[in-house]
Amino acid sequence: MKNLILCASATAIAVALSASAARADTAGCDDGETVIKFSHVVADSGHPKGDAARLLAKNINEQMDGKACMEVYPNSTLYDDDKVMEAMLLGDVQLAAPSLSKFEAYTKQLRLYDLPFLFASLDAANSYMASDDAKELLSSLEDEGYQGLGYIASGLKQFSANKPLIQPEDAEGLKFRVQTSDVAVAMIEALEASAQKLAFKEVYGALQTGVVDGQENSWCNIYTQKFFEVQDGITETNHQLLAYGVITSQEFLESMDDETREQFVTIVNDTLKQANQEVADKEGECRQSILDAGAKIRELSPEQRQAWVRVMKPVWEQFEGDIGAEVIERAAATGQSN
Repeated sequence: MKNLILCASATAIAVALSASAARADTAGCDDGETVIKFSHVVADSGHPKGDAARLLAKNINEQMDGKACMEVYPNSTLYDDDKVMEAMLLGDVQLAAPSLSKFEAYTKQLRLYDLPFLFASLDAANSYMASDDAKELLSSLEDEGYQGLGYIASGLKQFSANKPLIQPEDAEGLKFRVQTSDVAVAMIEALEASAQKLAFKEVYGALQTGVVDGQENSWCNIYTQKFFEVQDGITETNHQLLAYGVITSQEFLESMDDETREQFVTIVNDTLKQANQEVADKEGECRQSILDAGAKIRELSPEQRQAWVRVMKPVWEQFEGDIGAEVIERAAATGQSN
């Protein structure tokens, strides 16, 4: 029985330089097995998405031995999130988990997850993402040839900058890196700051050189990418969910026989459920690691946090037409109940 195949070494980096070379790299897979390449942009371990990918590879390689084998390409060594969608339709990669904001080009409904202060806690977010409503949102990708398989939670986002952020007005005039999300841009503009869309792999350098003054991310992204090294500190706002949509192509799913496809989907569902249950603990460990590294974490009083809510929550109204007022209402009811 094969071990997890993790392509994060120098060999994998060299592979990433050539798509054709990457397609030919199936070391560790047996003849006749379906090769499943999972490309993502975060660290291979110590990060909720990286850990979920490793766990999924382990489960598939053990339970589908002889039928399929999975290779994991972390840290953008194969594709970044901007290119992986096209690569998937070309058959060069079979699984990906881009940030939900990356789906804006395909559907506006998933903008729901970028709304500020939608979820009161990670538990509330996980409850919603397990709901029928959340599964229905993923189906909006089907017209583009993709199949949504589920979600990977990565935590709630915190703000950091090159100066202390306590009140919303402290962000005025600063440049913040955001994901490719119009909701995030509107949220930053509500703070009277400027938003700069940058790829994840470019964030550290942009912070270091002053291209941007700050960013917003989960504890594990801040820790594993060492953003805290080039910031004054992190403000614990818990203002926005960071989650990923696990997708494959409809063509890949249809290439499997019914029994193999059912086994594959079941393994994915079970693995994601397990992985998401572990995220809160991982996020707590990353937060503590940031403190242990000597970085500042600023905790807001309830009154201070409410000031951020007052400034950013009106962004919801701007995107009701894209998402649907009823969709937002149902998500908010779940998101504020835990």
